[in-house]
Amino acid sequence: MKKTHQAPELRAQVATVLRASGSSPEEAETVAANLVLANLSGHDSHGVGMLPRYVEAVLEGGLKPNTSVQVVLDTGSLLTLNGQRGYGQIVGEQAMALGITRAQTHGSSIMTLANAHHLGRIGHFAEMAVAQGLVSLHFVNVLSRPVVAPFGGADGRYGTNPCCIGVPLKGREPFVLDFATSRVAQGKMRVAHNEGRRVEPGTLIDEHGLPSTDPGVVVVPQSHGLFGALLAFGEHKGYGLAVACELLGGALTGSGTWHKSSNPDVRAIVNGMLTILIDPAKLGTQATFEQEALAFIDWLTAGPVAPGFDAVQIAGDPERATRAQRQADGIALDAMTWQEIVAAGHKVGVTLPN
Repeated sequence: MKKTHQAPELRAQVATVLRASGSSPEEAETVAANLVLANLSGHDSHGVGMLPRYVEAVLEGGLKPNTSVQVVLDTGSLLTLNGQRGYGQIVGEQAMALGITRAQTHGSSIMTLANAHHLGRIGHFAEMAVAQGLVSLHFVNVLSRPVVAPFGGADGRYGTNPCCIGVPLKGREPFVLDFATSRVAQGKMRVAHNEGRRVEPGTLIDEHGLPSTDPGVVVVPQSHGLFGALLAFGEHKGYGLAVACELLGGALTGSGTWHKSSNPDVRAIVNGMLTILIDPAKLGTQATFEQEALAFIDWLTAGPVAPGFDAVQIAGDPERATRAQRQADGIALDAMTWQEIVAAGHKVGVTLPN
Protein backbone atom coordinates (compact mmCIF):
# COMPACT_ATOMS: atom_id res chain seq x y z
CA MET A 1 0.00 0.00 0.00
CA LYS A 2 1.27 3.46 -0.88
CA LYS A 3 0.90 6.76 0.93
CA THR A 4 1.05 10.12 -0.82
CA HIS A 5 3.32 12.84 0.54
CA GLN A 6 3.39 16.48 -0.53
CA ALA A 7 6.83 17.66 -1.62
CA PRO A 8 7.27 20.53 0.91
CA GLU A 9 6.35 18.29 3.84
CA LEU A 10 8.64 15.52 2.62
CA ARG A 11 11.56 17.93 2.20
CA ALA A 12 11.08 19.19 5.75
CA GLN A 13 10.94 15.66 7.21
CA VAL A 14 14.05 14.51 5.34
CA ALA A 15 15.92 17.68 6.33
CA THR A 16 15.07 17.04 9.98
CA VAL A 17 16.65 13.59 9.84
CA LEU A 18 19.72 14.94 8.03
CA ARG A 19 20.21 17.67 10.66
CA ALA A 20 19.97 15.07 13.40
CA SER A 21 22.62 13.07 11.50
CA GLY A 22 25.05 15.96 11.82
CA SER A 23 24.39 18.17 8.80
CA SER A 24 24.14 21.94 9.05
CA PRO A 25 20.67 23.36 8.32
CA GLU A 26 21.85 24.59 4.91
CA GLU A 27 23.34 21.22 3.95
CA ALA A 28 20.27 19.35 5.18
CA GLU A 29 17.95 21.53 3.12
CA THR A 30 20.06 21.17 -0.03
CA VAL A 31 20.33 17.37 0.22
CA ALA A 32 16.65 17.00 1.11
CA ALA A 33 15.61 19.20 -1.83
CA ASN A 34 17.78 17.15 -4.19
CA LEU A 35 16.33 13.84 -3.01
CA VAL A 36 12.75 15.07 -3.27
CA LEU A 37 13.47 16.52 -6.73
CA ALA A 38 14.50 13.04 -7.84
CA ASN A 39 11.15 11.69 -6.63
CA LEU A 40 9.31 14.55 -8.34
CA SER A 41 11.17 13.71 -11.55
CA GLY A 42 9.99 10.11 -11.42
CA HIS A 43 13.33 8.68 -10.29
CA ASP A 44 12.30 7.21 -6.94
CA SER A 45 15.46 5.08 -7.06
CA HIS A 46 17.49 8.25 -6.32
CA GLY A 47 14.96 9.93 -4.05
CA VAL A 48 14.12 9.92 -0.36
CA GLY A 49 14.39 6.13 -0.25
CA MET A 50 18.16 6.68 -0.14
CA LEU A 51 17.91 8.44 3.23
CA PRO A 52 18.20 5.27 5.38
CA ARG A 53 21.41 4.32 3.62
CA TYR A 54 22.79 7.82 4.02
CA VAL A 55 22.11 7.73 7.76
CA GLU A 56 23.83 4.37 8.06
CA ALA A 57 26.80 5.64 6.03
CA VAL A 58 27.16 8.65 8.36
CA LEU A 59 26.98 6.44 11.44
CA GLU A 60 29.64 4.08 10.07
CA GLY A 61 31.90 7.00 9.09
CA GLY A 62 31.88 6.52 5.31
CA LEU A 63 29.86 9.68 4.67
CA LYS A 64 31.11 12.92 6.20
CA PRO A 65 28.55 15.70 6.78
CA ASN A 66 29.50 19.36 6.28
CA THR A 67 32.41 18.51 3.98
CA SER A 68 33.22 20.72 0.98
CA VAL A 69 34.92 19.90 -2.28
CA GLN A 70 38.72 20.25 -2.28
CA VAL A 71 40.51 21.83 -5.23
CA VAL A 72 43.55 19.65 -5.93
CA LEU A 73 44.55 21.26 -9.25
CA ASP A 74 43.26 24.33 -11.09
CA THR A 75 44.87 25.29 -14.40
CA GLY A 76 41.90 27.32 -15.62
CA SER A 77 40.07 25.02 -17.97
CA LEU A 78 41.28 21.90 -16.11
CA LEU A 79 40.04 21.13 -12.61
CA THR A 80 40.98 18.22 -10.36
CA LEU A 81 38.64 18.01 -7.38
CA ASN A 82 38.20 15.74 -4.35
CA GLY A 83 34.81 15.29 -2.73
CA GLN A 84 36.39 14.03 0.51
CA ARG A 85 33.39 11.71 1.11
CA GLY A 86 31.04 14.68 1.52
CA TYR A 87 27.40 14.49 0.45
CA GLY A 88 27.44 14.16 -3.33
CA GLN A 89 24.52 16.56 -3.58
CA ILE A 90 26.77 19.19 -1.93
CA VAL A 91 30.21 18.54 -3.41
CA GLY A 92 28.66 17.79 -6.80
CA GLU A 93 26.96 21.18 -6.93
CA GLN A 94 30.14 22.88 -5.73
CA ALA A 95 32.15 21.10 -8.42
CA MET A 96 29.66 22.04 -11.12
CA ALA A 97 29.69 25.69 -10.04
CA LEU A 98 33.48 25.73 -10.45
CA GLY A 99 33.35 23.95 -13.80
CA ILE A 100 30.59 26.19 -15.15
CA THR A 101 32.57 29.32 -14.25
CA ARG A 102 35.66 27.96 -16.02
CA ALA A 103 33.69 27.01 -19.13
CA GLN A 104 32.12 30.47 -19.30
CA THR A 105 35.60 32.01 -19.03
CA HIS A 106 37.60 29.70 -21.29
CA GLY A 107 34.93 28.20 -23.54
CA SER A 108 35.32 24.72 -22.11
CA SER A 109 36.18 22.94 -18.91
CA ILE A 110 37.32 19.42 -18.09
CA MET A 111 36.68 18.55 -14.46
CA THR A 112 37.39 15.41 -12.47
CA LEU A 113 35.66 14.81 -9.15
CA ALA A 114 36.93 11.96 -6.97
CA ASN A 115 35.68 10.47 -3.71
CA ALA A 116 32.24 12.03 -3.64
CA HIS A 117 29.60 10.22 -1.64
CA HIS A 118 26.56 9.22 -3.71
CA LEU A 119 26.00 11.99 -6.27
CA GLY A 120 22.36 11.08 -6.72
CA ARG A 121 20.62 11.86 -10.01
CA ILE A 122 23.37 12.96 -12.41
CA GLY A 123 20.78 14.69 -14.58
CA HIS A 124 20.61 17.39 -11.89
CA PHE A 125 24.15 18.46 -12.75
CA ALA A 126 23.40 18.49 -16.48
CA GLU A 127 20.39 20.68 -15.72
CA MET A 128 22.69 23.10 -13.89
CA ALA A 129 24.89 23.33 -16.98
CA VAL A 130 22.19 23.69 -19.64
CA ALA A 131 20.54 26.41 -17.57
CA GLN A 132 23.71 28.40 -18.27
CA GLY A 133 23.66 27.56 -21.98
CA LEU A 134 26.40 24.94 -21.69
CA VAL A 135 26.67 21.45 -23.16
CA SER A 136 27.68 18.89 -20.52
CA LEU A 137 28.92 15.31 -20.58
CA HIS A 138 29.28 13.19 -17.45
CA PHE A 139 30.86 9.77 -16.97
CA VAL A 140 30.44 8.27 -13.49
CA ASN A 141 31.57 5.12 -11.70
CA VAL A 142 30.13 3.64 -8.54
CA LEU A 143 32.07 2.03 -5.68
CA SER A 144 29.61 0.39 -3.32
CA ARG A 145 28.97 -3.23 -4.20
CA PRO A 146 29.65 -4.64 -7.68
CA VAL A 147 26.07 -5.24 -8.79
CA VAL A 148 26.40 -5.47 -12.60
CA ALA A 149 27.70 -8.48 -14.51
CA PRO A 150 30.03 -7.92 -17.48
CA PHE A 151 28.71 -9.09 -20.84
CA GLY A 152 29.32 -12.83 -20.85
CA GLY A 153 29.94 -12.89 -17.07
CA ALA A 154 27.91 -14.58 -14.35
CA ASP A 155 28.45 -12.35 -11.30
CA GLY A 156 28.63 -8.66 -10.40
CA ARG A 157 31.95 -6.99 -11.22
CA TYR A 158 31.18 -3.25 -11.32
CA GLY A 159 28.50 -0.69 -10.49
CA THR A 160 25.61 0.85 -12.40
CA ASN A 161 28.00 3.50 -13.83
CA PRO A 162 25.71 6.25 -15.14
CA CYS A 163 26.31 8.37 -18.21
CA CYS A 164 24.65 11.74 -18.75
CA ILE A 165 24.58 14.31 -21.56
CA GLY A 166 22.89 17.70 -21.42
CA VAL A 167 22.32 19.94 -24.47
CA PRO A 168 20.59 23.35 -24.28
CA LEU A 169 17.94 24.07 -26.92
CA LYS A 170 17.23 27.75 -27.55
CA GLY A 171 13.68 28.66 -26.62
CA ARG A 172 12.85 25.09 -25.57
CA GLU A 173 13.33 22.71 -22.72
CA PRO A 174 16.78 21.09 -22.91
CA PHE A 175 17.82 17.61 -23.96
CA VAL A 176 18.93 15.80 -20.76
CA LEU A 177 19.93 12.17 -21.27
CA ASP A 178 20.65 10.45 -17.96
CA PHE A 179 20.82 6.69 -17.59
CA ALA A 180 22.50 3.86 -15.76
CA THR A 181 24.53 1.55 -17.99
CA SER A 182 22.84 -1.40 -16.32
CA ARG A 183 19.48 -2.30 -17.79
CA VAL A 184 17.86 -0.65 -14.77
CA ALA A 185 19.27 1.28 -11.82
CA GLN A 186 20.00 -0.64 -8.63
CA GLY A 187 17.71 1.71 -6.72
CA LYS A 188 14.81 0.68 -8.93
CA MET A 189 15.37 -2.90 -7.79
CA ARG A 190 15.18 -1.72 -4.16
CA VAL A 191 11.88 0.00 -4.94
CA ALA A 192 10.52 -3.06 -6.75
CA HIS A 193 11.60 -5.34 -3.88
CA ASN A 194 9.93 -3.07 -1.33
CA GLU A 195 6.74 -3.04 -3.39
CA GLY A 196 6.80 -6.83 -3.80
CA ARG A 197 7.00 -6.64 -7.60
CA ARG A 198 8.76 -8.88 -10.08
CA VAL A 199 10.82 -7.27 -12.83
CA GLU A 200 11.05 -7.91 -16.55
CA PRO A 201 12.95 -10.96 -17.80
CA GLY A 202 16.42 -10.16 -19.06
CA THR A 203 17.12 -7.69 -16.26
CA LEU A 204 18.76 -9.89 -13.62
CA ILE A 205 20.70 -13.04 -12.92
CA ASP A 206 20.63 -14.77 -9.56
CA GLU A 207 23.58 -15.75 -7.37
CA HIS A 208 24.12 -18.83 -9.55
CA GLY A 209 24.29 -16.76 -12.75
CA LEU A 210 20.84 -17.91 -13.89
CA PRO A 211 18.09 -15.58 -15.20
CA SER A 212 15.76 -14.20 -12.52
CA THR A 213 12.84 -11.79 -12.21
CA ASP A 214 13.14 -11.43 -8.41
CA PRO A 215 14.66 -8.01 -7.56
CA GLY A 216 15.53 -9.35 -4.12
CA VAL A 217 18.53 -11.19 -5.60
CA VAL A 218 20.40 -7.86 -5.83
CA VAL A 219 18.92 -6.30 -2.69
CA VAL A 220 19.34 -8.92 0.05
CA PRO A 221 21.96 -11.71 0.35
CA GLN A 222 20.90 -15.02 -1.13
CA SER A 223 22.36 -18.48 -0.48
CA HIS A 224 25.82 -18.46 1.14
CA GLY A 225 25.57 -14.67 1.47
CA LEU A 226 25.95 -14.17 -2.28
CA PHE A 227 24.05 -11.69 -4.43
CA GLY A 228 22.79 -11.88 -7.96
CA ALA A 229 23.59 -9.17 -10.50
CA LEU A 230 22.03 -6.71 -12.90
CA LEU A 231 22.72 -7.03 -16.62
CA ALA A 232 24.08 -4.28 -18.84
CA PHE A 233 21.67 -2.63 -21.27
CA GLY A 234 22.29 -3.30 -24.94
CA GLU A 235 24.46 -6.35 -24.28
CA HIS A 236 28.07 -5.67 -25.35
CA LYS A 237 27.32 -2.02 -26.21
CA GLY A 238 26.05 -1.04 -22.78
CA TYR A 239 28.79 -3.09 -21.21
CA GLY A 240 31.39 -1.22 -23.25
CA LEU A 241 29.97 2.14 -22.16
CA ALA A 242 29.99 0.97 -18.54
CA VAL A 243 33.68 0.09 -18.81
CA ALA A 244 34.33 3.54 -20.29
CA CYS A 245 32.55 5.11 -17.30
CA GLU A 246 34.71 3.07 -14.92
CA LEU A 247 37.92 4.04 -16.69
CA LEU A 248 36.99 7.72 -17.02
CA GLY A 249 34.97 8.27 -13.86
CA GLY A 250 37.05 5.99 -11.65
CA ALA A 251 40.58 5.62 -12.99
CA LEU A 252 41.13 8.99 -14.67
CA THR A 253 39.67 10.94 -11.74
CA GLY A 254 41.77 9.09 -9.18
CA SER A 255 38.62 7.97 -7.38
CA GLY A 256 39.39 4.26 -7.84
CA THR A 257 37.95 1.29 -9.75
CA TRP A 258 36.57 -2.12 -8.88
CA HIS A 259 39.15 -4.89 -8.66
CA LYS A 260 38.53 -6.47 -5.29
CA SER A 261 35.91 -8.20 -3.17
CA SER A 262 33.33 -5.97 -1.50
CA ASN A 263 31.88 -5.85 1.99
CA PRO A 264 28.08 -5.84 1.64
CA ASP A 265 27.76 -4.39 5.15
CA VAL A 266 29.50 -1.13 4.18
CA ARG A 267 26.80 1.40 3.42
CA ALA A 268 28.81 4.24 1.87
CA ILE A 269 28.52 4.78 -1.89
CA VAL A 270 31.51 6.48 -3.53
CA ASN A 271 31.29 8.12 -6.96
CA GLY A 272 33.95 9.47 -9.28
CA MET A 273 32.84 11.73 -12.14
CA LEU A 274 34.49 13.11 -15.25
CA THR A 275 32.62 16.19 -16.50
CA ILE A 276 33.22 18.01 -19.79
CA LEU A 277 31.54 21.40 -20.26
CA ILE A 278 31.40 23.29 -23.55
CA ASP A 279 30.16 26.83 -24.21
CA PRO A 280 28.73 26.91 -27.76
CA ALA A 281 28.90 30.70 -27.71
CA LYS A 282 32.70 30.53 -27.61
CA LEU A 283 33.03 27.63 -30.03
CA GLY A 284 32.14 29.67 -33.09
CA THR A 285 29.19 27.47 -34.06
CA GLN A 286 26.48 29.01 -31.88
CA ALA A 287 24.11 30.12 -34.65
CA THR A 288 24.40 26.87 -36.62
CA PHE A 289 24.16 24.82 -33.42
CA GLU A 290 20.92 26.49 -32.36
CA GLN A 291 19.38 26.28 -35.84
CA GLU A 292 20.33 22.69 -36.55
CA ALA A 293 19.50 21.40 -33.07
CA LEU A 294 16.00 22.84 -33.20
CA ALA A 295 15.46 21.66 -36.77
CA PHE A 296 16.39 18.12 -35.78
CA ILE A 297 14.14 18.10 -32.70
CA ASP A 298 11.27 19.42 -34.83
CA TRP A 299 11.95 16.67 -37.36
CA LEU A 300 11.84 14.00 -34.66
CA THR A 301 8.68 15.19 -32.96
CA ALA A 302 6.77 15.91 -36.18
CA GLY A 303 6.82 12.28 -37.26
CA PRO A 304 3.95 9.82 -36.88
CA VAL A 305 3.32 8.49 -33.37
CA ALA A 306 3.49 4.72 -32.86
CA PRO A 307 0.56 2.80 -31.39
CA GLY A 308 0.63 2.91 -27.59
CA PHE A 309 2.42 6.27 -27.42
CA ASP A 310 0.97 9.74 -26.93
CA ALA A 311 3.82 11.63 -28.59
CA VAL A 312 7.43 11.43 -29.73
CA GLN A 313 9.52 12.79 -26.88
CA ILE A 314 13.16 13.67 -26.24
CA ALA A 315 15.23 12.89 -23.16
CA GLY A 316 14.11 15.11 -20.30
CA ASP A 317 10.47 15.35 -21.38
CA PRO A 318 9.20 12.48 -19.18
CA GLU A 319 10.93 13.92 -16.10
CA ARG A 320 9.48 17.38 -16.67
CA ALA A 321 5.97 16.00 -17.14
CA THR A 322 6.27 13.85 -14.02
CA ARG A 323 7.49 16.83 -11.98
CA ALA A 324 4.42 18.84 -12.89
CA GLN A 325 2.12 15.94 -12.08
CA ARG A 326 3.75 15.06 -8.75
CA GLN A 327 4.03 18.69 -7.66
CA ALA A 328 0.26 18.83 -7.96
CA ASP A 329 -0.72 15.34 -6.81
CA GLY A 330 2.08 14.47 -4.39
CA ILE A 331 4.72 11.73 -4.20
CA ALA A 332 3.54 8.18 -3.51
CA LEU A 333 5.86 6.04 -1.38
CA ASP A 334 5.32 2.38 -0.59
CA ALA A 335 4.83 1.39 3.05
CA MET A 336 8.16 -0.43 3.40
CA THR A 337 10.18 2.49 2.05
CA TRP A 338 8.45 4.88 4.46
CA GLN A 339 9.02 2.54 7.39
CA GLU A 340 12.71 2.37 6.48
CA ILE A 341 12.79 6.18 6.56
CA VAL A 342 11.01 6.23 9.92
CA ALA A 343 13.52 3.68 11.28
CA ALA A 344 16.41 5.80 10.00
CA GLY A 345 14.98 8.76 11.87
CA HIS A 346 14.81 6.72 15.08
CA LYS A 347 18.52 5.93 14.76
CA VAL A 348 19.33 9.62 15.13
CA GLY A 349 16.58 10.52 17.59
CA VAL A 350 13.91 11.79 15.18
CA THR A 351 10.31 10.58 15.32
CA LEU A 352 8.45 10.74 12.02
CA PRO A 353 4.75 9.88 11.61
CA ASN A 354 4.09 6.22 10.77
